[in-house]
Amino acid sequence: MLDNDQFLWVEKYRPKKVEDCILPDSLKSVFQQYVNTKNIPNLLLTGTPGVGKTTIAKAMCNEIGCDYMMINGSEERGIDILRNKIRQYASSVSFAGGRKVIIIDEADNLTPDTQAGMRAAIEEFSSNCSFIFTCNHKARLIDAIHSRCSVIEFKIKNGNKVKMAAAFMKRVQQVLKLENVKYDTEVVAQIIQKHFPDYRRVLNELQRYSVKGEINTGVLTQVADVSLAKLIDFLKAKDYTSMRKWVGSNIDADP
Repeated sequence: MLDNDQFLWVEKYRPKKVEDCILPDSLKSVFQQYVNTKNIPNLLLTGTPGVGKTTIAKAMCNEIGCDYMMINGSEERGIDILRNKIRQYASSVSFAGGRKVIIIDEADNLTPDTQAGMRAAIEEFSSNCSFIFTCNHKARLIDAIHSRCSVIEFKIKNGNKVKMAAAFMKRVQQVLKLENVKYDTEVVAQIIQKHFPDYRRVLNELQRYSVKGEINTGVLTQVADVSLAKLIDFLKAKDYTSMRKWVGSNIDADP
């Protein structure tokens, strides 16, 4: 059985420290301060997929050395996860000493009952445990959770885009070198440009296209063909919602 943490590049090369995360400096400094003081408050991290919300949450916990537990809000979304798993973990003493942390990933998929129950849990275990919620759509989380957390939005301003894209490029070149994959620099740059700022998607795409040990110009044709094939399918099915999503993901709106 394969170890996904070693097989998937996105896990294998996930940053372990805040300073190694690819984020705007204004955001990184906030998280670094939490690490420096060894005090992670209740947080609600919101932003588009792949921008580093889960990565920064794990990096803070790893750097501090605190006990933490991951909950996938898409898979474990019902009230039973709160009653049986979260409450049991939050109420127990940390083996490492200090506060424990519960990271609830994709928290916007939690059921209304679970979200309502989380409100009480945050307060009940405030002396022992911090909660970090990550989500793509913060409006799907009830106000009671918002008010009990520091809300941090992962927005990338125009001035940071070039710097972050360059950091993306440097990072993926390191990964490709470590994986012994030959690559065309222009091709890698175009893949980054297409999926920016979704670093997870960039790594997943590069891993997918590197199966023969090389990423060259042929990849761009393959990417275009796959994308267009999906669009054609949406057109035939008159699936206009998916068509709009395709346009949003594949057409660069910037002049």
